[in-house]
Amino acid sequence: MISVDEHLETVLATVPTLPPFDQPLLEAQGCALGADVHCRVDLPTFDNSAMDGYAVRSADVADASPEQPVVLPVVGDIAAGSNKAYAMGERLAIRIMTGAPVPHGADAIVPLEDTDGGTANVAITRAAPAGAHVRARGEDAHAGDLVVGKGTVLRPRHITALAAAGYERVPAHPRPRVVVLATGSELQPPGTELAEAMVYDANSYSLAAAARELGAIAYRVGIVPDDPRQLLDLLEDQLVRADVVVTSGGVSVGAYDVVKEVLSRLGTVRFTQVAMQPGKPQGFGTVGDDRTPIFTLPGNPVSAFVSFEVFVRPALRKMLGLSGDGRAHVKAVVTKGWRSPDGRRQFTRVLYEPPTPDSPDGLGRVTPTGGHGSHLVSTLAAANALVVVPEAAVDVPAGARVNAILLDGGRLPLGH
Repeated sequence: MISVDEHLETVLATVPTLPPFDQPLLEAQGCALGADVHCRVDLPTFDNSAMDGYAVRSADVADASPEQPVVLPVVGDIAAGSNKAYAMGERLAIRIMTGAPVPHGADAIVPLEDTDGGTANVAITRAAPAGAHVRARGEDAHAGDLVVGKGTVLRPRHITALAAAGYERVPAHPRPRVVVLATGSELQPPGTELAEAMVYDANSYSLAAAARELGAIAYRVGIVPDDPRQLLDLLEDQLVRADVVVTSGGVSVGAYDVVKEVLSRLGTVRFTQVAMQPGKPQGFGTVGDDRTPIFTLPGNPVSAFVSFEVFVRPALRKMLGLSGDGRAHVKAVVTKGWRSPDGRRQFTRVLYEPPTPDSPDGLGRVTPTGGHGSHLVSTLAAANALVVVPEAAVDVPAGARVNAILLDGGRLPLGH
């Protein structure tokens, strides 16, 4: 057997980062920015009003109060979007709307609520110091300033800044296209009447959902029977739209392990035993003229899920221009102990409960959700974390401090 770290190292050394290209701003949402983006203009691009009110000279209203309002002639109106040049002299006011350009000569805005709302003359009841309610040109950012840095996963808040800075398109790493298929003549689609000795296909749904969760484009091909010719034909058809292929099943040592049988002939996929539980049988390599990465995961649903988390997720994040697995990793305390196989890294399904204000150690608690069988999907559904048990540990007693990966605490590209 090889170690988990050795297998992951091979995967990450093989999988490329997809090069960035200019994408429409909304299509780039959720993707990693491929280069630093700098402001094209000053933000704001001109001095403008932060309030509906009146543009004035601050010195003219310095003594204004409710008891002794300052009355000024109103000599104009400026609406938002007006590009007409306005100027005003001493002891004058111009009515102004939010976002409208501040006229030359004015240095403050008196909010409408601090006036009587007059149109010919306005009575001002509160002083407005210089700069009051004025959004100064460049106070947010200057042309040339960094808006969003390379590697940032674009969220709505970043889209806001990029659009305000004048960008319709930005360089971003594309979402990898992931073709997912499950192999096995015993598989049957959900929603059909289950025949004797058959099982519903959970893996193609599980793996496609996992790929979509972290931002990839997933194509769920569905079920491929244990027929070498059908598998080869399907792979040839699907490679034209795949940046990566993920299969499940057919990678052990049985007589009908068709994935291993077919791909071993190509000589580009390595099948091995990885020192982990669940997920021991693994395969990885490349297929096709474009050397498309292919992951061949075990067929038991929990094994396939854990294998995706440990190997495929970091690989897809690398393709997205990110690093790591994007999950939150935390320390926690075990409430109920369990055993772990010697020499294998165990990924135990647990329910993680975050620390409470009165937790004496400041740590959350983890409780196993059931047995360790890789077919026990109900224990997977009940879990919200995986505890990583080192290879040398065979006993995980109650009270032990462990490392946990939170399954609900970081979807990616959301964990960056």
